[in-house]
Amino acid sequence: MTDLSSTTDDTASQPAPRPVHHNKLLVLIAAYKFLQALLFVALGVGALRLLHKDVGDVFEQIRDALHFNPESRFINFILEKVSLVDDKMLRRIGAVAFSYAALSLAEGIGLYLERAWGEVLTLVITASFLPWEVFEIFRHITWVRVALLLINTLVFIYLLKTVTLRRMRSQQQPPPPDPQQS
Repeated sequence: MTDLSSTTDDTASQPAPRPVHHNKLLVLIAAYKFLQALLFVALGVGALRLLHKDVGDVFEQIRDALHFNPESRFINFILEKVSLVDDKMLRRIGAVAFSYAALSLAEGIGLYLERAWGEVLTLVITASFLPWEVFEIFRHITWVRVALLLINTLVFIYLLKTVTLRRMRSQQQPPPPDPQQS
């Protein structure tokens, strides 16, 4: 048996690490971006798994397995469109999906770590998609499109406020002293 009273405890002399307090809204937005990245990775993997296959036949098998009405105009419309998809298009779909997944992952990491670059990146990307989302709602309104527009607008407003406040605080702080002047 060892005598525990004679050993020194190095951790007692060190200050306890401060608990990390994350901005809950930034963590929520980061989780949304991580989920988005996961969705696009799945889309990219799905596109690449369809390489060298007849996408029309695969869709017909899915239609039959889910017992969709084979006479449905919507199902026939989709079947007509997916039969036009070839390997070259599947590679492009995969590349775009993986690229967008990487971008969403970068946004999520930057937001989770509460880095200014993550906030600005997300702000710019979100702003670039807002006009497209509005256009899509005017073209054909659905509750999913309205919900996405609402979420992205709230994210944009919150990040704009956060980035603006961060910039104002950095401009109010005096610059650090120059070590060469002392």
